[in-house]
Amino acid sequence: MAARRGTAERREESGWTLRKARLLNRWHARLATLARPATGFVSQPEPRTIGSFARGRQLVAGNFLFSGSLVEGPGVGLWDLPMPDAAFEEALQGFAWLDDLAAVGDAAARGRAQDWTYDWIARYGHGRGPGWTPDLTGRRLIRWINHALFLMSGRPREDTDLYFRSLAQQTNFLSRRWQAALPGLPRFEALTGLIYAGLALTGMERHVVPAAQALARECSEQIGAGGGIPTRNPEELLEVFTLLTWAAQALAEAGRVTPRQHMAAIERIAPTLRALRHADGGLARFHGGGRGLEGRLDHALAASGVRAAPPGGLAMGFARLSGGRTSVIVDVAAPPAGAASGNAHASTLAFELTSGRRPLIVNCGSGAPFGAEWRRAGRATPSHSTLAIEGFSSSRLGPPTPVPGGTVQEPLLERAQVIHFREALGPDGMSLIAGHTGYVASHGLSHMRAFYLSEDGRSLSAEDTLGPLTPAEEARLATITAGATPVRFALRFHLHPDVDAAIDLGGTAVSLALRSGELWIFRFEGPGVLAVEPSVYLEQRRLKPRASRQIVLRSEVIETAARIRWTLAKAQDTPVAIRDLDRDDVLAE
Repeated sequence: MAARRGTAERREESGWTLRKARLLNRWHARLATLARPATGFVSQPEPRTIGSFARGRQLVAGNFLFSGSLVEGPGVGLWDLPMPDAAFEEALQGFAWLDDLAAVGDAAARGRAQDWTYDWIARYGHGRGPGWTPDLTGRRLIRWINHALFLMSGRPREDTDLYFRSLAQQTNFLSRRWQAALPGLPRFEALTGLIYAGLALTGMERHVVPAAQALARECSEQIGAGGGIPTRNPEELLEVFTLLTWAAQALAEAGRVTPRQHMAAIERIAPTLRALRHADGGLARFHGGGRGLEGRLDHALAASGVRAAPPGGLAMGFARLSGGRTSVIVDVAAPPAGAASGNAHASTLAFELTSGRRPLIVNCGSGAPFGAEWRRAGRATPSHSTLAIEGFSSSRLGPPTPVPGGTVQEPLLERAQVIHFREALGPDGMSLIAGHTGYVASHGLSHMRAFYLSEDGRSLSAEDTLGPLTPAEEARLATITAGATPVRFALRFHLHPDVDAAIDLGGTAVSLALRSGELWIFRFEGPGVLAVEPSVYLEQRRLKPRASRQIVLRSEVIETAARIRWTLAKAQDTPVAIRDLDRDDVLAE
């Protein structure tokens, strides 16, 4: 009862904090409109944001796909659309869609961009609406400044005056409220937007030094010594890295010195991102992150100028094995803790495997764009390529907690702890061994997993063990299995949607055909029942989850430990190198 009261009190306190933040945002937004407007640009940074031509064409046609929701509105103004949820509206208010319209760049796209921007000024420019939060304002300022010529071309003088007035108001709002942004990506967005605006707009130069110093402090506090962030989300790390490179370039072009902590953070992150990149160039999909926008990672790494190779050992808690054309990335650290775990997944010891330009073994991904149920399902251990005890995840979700923006997060309260990790590079390949305690409290069982990837990348051998490690754990297991009640578990290997899977060799193997022409074979040794079952592949820029398949190997622990060995290997007749130029697995627009 006391625990329930404590949860209710925390929820009530969180709700009041959010209401207070919204009131303060509204108050400071109104105050910002009283400031003297900017009259023009001191300097204008070169556009660095990368848009999608296909998404831009969809916007021109009146098809609005944001955060997993599609609204069809040919001829309807952007701000007259029905808003399916808060995430959809946030995506509109952040103006990242300007990148996509600029990628099209024709008269129709420019007309949409201008109409929707100046309509925003008319409706919301006086400090009203949901877009007056520090992170959305920072995101919006970057796009407005990046695409200024696109937005002002052909407009009358009174419109450009309104445009500069709004830029100044938003800059003043940011200078007052950036501290209210949540630590991490939201605060990096707010401060980068403030630096951009301070450098670009007349009369706003006074904001540059304080914002640059604040960004440097955030780099020291939020970017770990190994180049990681608390959420352990690879795609979020890429977004932070991109913002830091943009801010550093803007400062350099204006003849200003970028603070040392800022540059040091860029130098730490770059090799970590290289370690989290698969053989096909996409990021590993863990803890709510996706593969990253097409070209964003390569562009950011090139812009940083950092050439350092991936570090030895772990990169933000992930281990990377590579051989030939194959990459394997494994989650071998405890999930994020506290506020950073609001979107974290129970993915300890899960792995992904990519062969050349083709993902083979994946995790389902983040279900957040598709609603609360999909979000919870995507975070559960069975949605990852690892071992899960039936009905349990290796880490458990806490109660829902409101956060700014009107969304709800469920932090992890019971987290699996990694108890062993060892990585080795030998003459014939790479290996690692790791274990976690996610099932000790519930069943007295620890999960140990060993991988070995051959030097040529044609074979991944592994062993999964589920068993007690101490007398206390043995006693706990004995109480669970009393009366010969087994502990049932399953190994899951989620397949990319482009992989064709078929049971082979009388139910003892699975053949996996990639569209490149490669053929991989999955085999196992030990007690277990093999099946190929439906799965899903969750992508933020899709309207609905993509149907996929998964290999499921079920077994059980009755009295002592269970051990299963398995291999993923290329068929003997698969060539070492395949000419694979066509990419038909690109995100649908």
